[in-house]
Amino acid sequence: MPAKKAAIKSDGFSAEERAAMKERAAELRAEGKKGAKKADGMQAVLDRIAQMAPEDRALAERVHATVTATAPELSPKTWYGMPAYANAEGKIVVCFQHAGKFDYRYSTLGFQDTANLDDGDMWPASYALKKWSPGVEKQVVGLVKAAVS
Repeated sequence: MPAKKAAIKSDGFSAEERAAMKERAAELRAEGKKGAKKADGMQAVLDRIAQMAPEDRALAERVHATVTATAPELSPKTWYGMPAYANAEGKIVVCFQHAGKFDYRYSTLGFQDTANLDDGDMWPASYALKKWSPGVEKQVVGLVKAAVS
């Protein structure tokens, strides 16, 4: 006797998540192309920042300025449509996800596994950002320096 399949309703990925995956696929295609068609990472990041809502844009601009000044060895590029910064091997070290990306109440500054932030058996890999201040800047500088050390 055939087993009855339970009716499982899944909404799957949200429209924002599907859009982010499409953006990432386009980024990978652009990275694989040579010459004039190769994506200009810095311009792609600046274009993404320009498309953000004013509050998100202000944070993204400060994050961009701070990361590029603190770790000039990192290369700006987009990652799932977000501003990100990669090491010499092309691996993402730090990224900025603006609040409007997935309709969150705050933006986040995230670090990938290539960041040298290990501290025992557990450590934060993502930080909520609501507002920029000198204190926030000082913390971000410290995190980025540690991440690339």
